[in-house]
Amino acid sequence: MKTNYYEHLLVVNAVIDEEEIKTTVQTYVDFLKENGCEIDEVNEWGIQRLAYDIDGKRSGYYVNLYFTGPASVIATLERKEQIDDNIMRYITIKYDNKMLRHRELQKKGAVPEVFPDTDEGESKDDDD
Repeated sequence: MKTNYYEHLLVVNAVIDEEEIKTTVQTYVDFLKENGCEIDEVNEWGIQRLAYDIDGKRSGYYVNLYFTGPASVIATLERKEQIDDNIMRYITIKYDNKMLRHRELQKKGAVPEVFPDTDEGESKDDDD
């Protein structure tokens, strides 16, 4: 069975308590493992401000999952997230060879990682 490398970002509702957030994240990590995926990294960014309100909420708990797995698991994963009230948004990116080389350089520390808590691109008058 052919497998691909994926990056999967999910935004968990930050209104729920911390324990429920951790349980929600672990549910999806376990789901991937149970469906033949190999988890490379779980990168929790924590609570970040959203670019726009989603259902009246201004922030979400961001989690980036990197994994290798069969393409067939993606539709099931995203359907599961679509009906989960704790998941606000999600996106899956399938890596091509160029992206894989860049990812390997990142893991070796040869390419600096950009995290969402940096001030790049933010204007000083965003205080609303």
